[in-house]
Amino acid sequence: MADFAYLFRGGLTQGSPEELAKHMEKWGVWMKELGARGLFKAGEPLEAAGKVVRGTKKSITDGPYAEAKDLVGGFMIVSAKDIAEATELSKGCPIFEHDGSVEVRPVRMMQRP
Repeated sequence: MADFAYLFRGGLTQGSPEELAKHMEKWGVWMKELGARGLFKAGEPLEAAGKVVRGTKKSITDGPYAEAKDLVGGFMIVSAKDIAEATELSKGCPIFEHDGSVEVRPVRMMQRP
């Protein structure tokens, strides 16, 4: 088994409190199902605000500023046998109901001192 990161973009970002609660409930069910199979390792939504540190001078700006559909709104780490399985598992994500996307990336394991 290897670890894969899911980066979530777009999806439902506005709506009534009831719509948002119902949508978040679907996320909870999906994550719980992955957890019951021993595949969910971590994950959280991200706040919209933040800072960007860039370049050799490490300049700091407010951000990220991009179109809402391009912002990373959250992440998860899952375990799967390969990227094909990780990609297939991502298809259960509720983000697709609202035209969002999931970027599936292998996590590179590094030697730690």
